Amino acid sequence: MPSCDSFGNVDGDAERPIGFLLTPTFSILAFISAVEPLRVANRFSGRALYSWHVFSSDGEPVMAANGMTQAADACIDDVATFPTVIVCGPHDPNRFDSPRIAAWLRRLARAGTRLGALDTGAYLLARARLLDGYRCTIHWENLPGFIEAFPNIDVSSELYEFDRNRFSCGGGTAALDMMLTLIAAEQDRRLASMVSELFLHDNIRAAEEPQRMDLRLRLGIAHPGLLECIALMEKNLEQPLLPAELAAHIGVSKRQLERLFRRYLASTPARYYMGLRLQHGRQLLDQTAMPVTEVALACGFASPGHFSYRYRALYGLSPRLARHSA
Repeated sequence: MPSCDSFGNVDGDAERPIGFLLTPTFSILAFISAVEPLRVANRFSGRALYSWHVFSSDGEPVMAANGMTQAADACIDDVATFPTVIVCGPHDPNRFDSPRIAAWLRRLARAGTRLGALDTGAYLLARARLLDGYRCTIHWENLPGFIEAFPNIDVSSELYEFDRNRFSCGGGTAALDMMLTLIAAEQDRRLASMVSELFLHDNIRAAEEPQRMDLRLRLGIAHPGLLECIALMEKNLEQPLLPAELAAHIGVSKRQLERLFRRYLASTPARYYMGLRLQHGRQLLDQTAMPVTEVALACGFASPGHFSYRYRALYGLSPRLARHSA
């Protein structure tokens, strides 16, 4: 019988071995947030419930986005099957493509492996056609590009998703909540709560809790009408609303709306809205191969020339040069 030491580390396999495929520039925060709950679950239970095993494409150490390196236990070519494998995606998934990794993931899927994804790991599963017919999630920053790249995949903005033998999370500390939820389902809620409390994490967040910080905290303002207006703007980037429509929706005049923006944001509604649309365009240019004309339309610009003019005025270079520089 495998056993664990006083820290919760296991020598060999445990009752539930979990593999982690690391790709270059992976998020070390998401990786550690997924591994540490497993170790502490072992420690508190006094049993070798979980073991974790690190895989890389060549068996060599992998460098994270912050420059730190993580040793690998095995090369993917030496792993023919495994009960559970979680893919830790790269910082820029749009510029990472490995047919060899995709083929390996498909072999695991055929063998019955349960597959998960942290952060941008969903890109690798999607490219391998392993999310077709499944619901998944991804980091909010990568969501626009993922939707454009895989329009037929059911993707959400949830913290994490479990769908049969697939699971995913947005990355960061959402990996902690996802693994705590996994421990609660496979072991019991009390153990998961003990693990959460040890990490000074006073609440295991539900999947449907938002990935992004509440607008009130993100912007540092508390005016309910203004917050409602900005939320409307963020939801209507492709077909922008007129200032008069925004004002009517929150029950103020157009002049009153302008005063609110000047007072709380030192801007005008039009200028602030333009910034949101151009920021969305920047994400699409960076995360997708969409033509600039299509990016312009997706940001509510009828003319690519107008989009380019506004983009250059804000960021100092044209959309095409911005994509080339990235």
